[in-house]
Amino acid sequence: MSEPIRIEAPLTDDVVKKLKIGTEVLLSGVIYTARDTAHQRFVDMLAAGKPLPFDLKGSIIFYVGPSPAKPGKVIGAAGPTTSYRMDPFAPTLMKNGLKGMIGKGQRNKGVIDAMKEHVCVYFGATGGAAALIAKSIVEAQVIAFEELGAEAVTKLRVKDMPLIVANDCYGGDLYAEGCKKWARP
Repeated sequence: MSEPIRIEAPLTDDVVKKLKIGTEVLLSGVIYTARDTAHQRFVDMLAAGKPLPFDLKGSIIFYVGPSPAKPGKVIGAAGPTTSYRMDPFAPTLMKNGLKGMIGKGQRNKGVIDAMKEHVCVYFGATGGAAALIAKSIVEAQVIAFEELGAEAVTKLRVKDMPLIVANDCYGGDLYAEGCKKWARP
């Protein structure tokens, strides 16, 4: 097993093109949180020609609704949410510059096709490891939709967030490969 590679957000096409399914990464830099309602708002804003609360170019969105921070902590538990709920919105965001997504679970064919077209990557984060993931978050600041509570859009600065490439920009799908490898005859 090879060592994880270190990457920095925001992402470039060159970095995304080097990532293949199964690659373990340690992500540092600025990423953003958003879930279903925020994604719907983003798509509506883009359709209306309005600017988003952050620049999508090269950005990574982490599908998470973190729990409140305990005293002295930057953030509470921050485990990934199931990604398929963002599938209707992800292609539009990729078309507008999104380069990475973090969540858990499989993505649909439309999202995988959009990842190939727009050079984007989907990282799997370990479900059930919310406290561990939160340790890699060094800053957190709500930047939009505060009324959504835990689902508000938050700007995070992360250091060595442990992830694995679940879908690459070549159509690779770690979930599908795992099913093939471990399927019983």
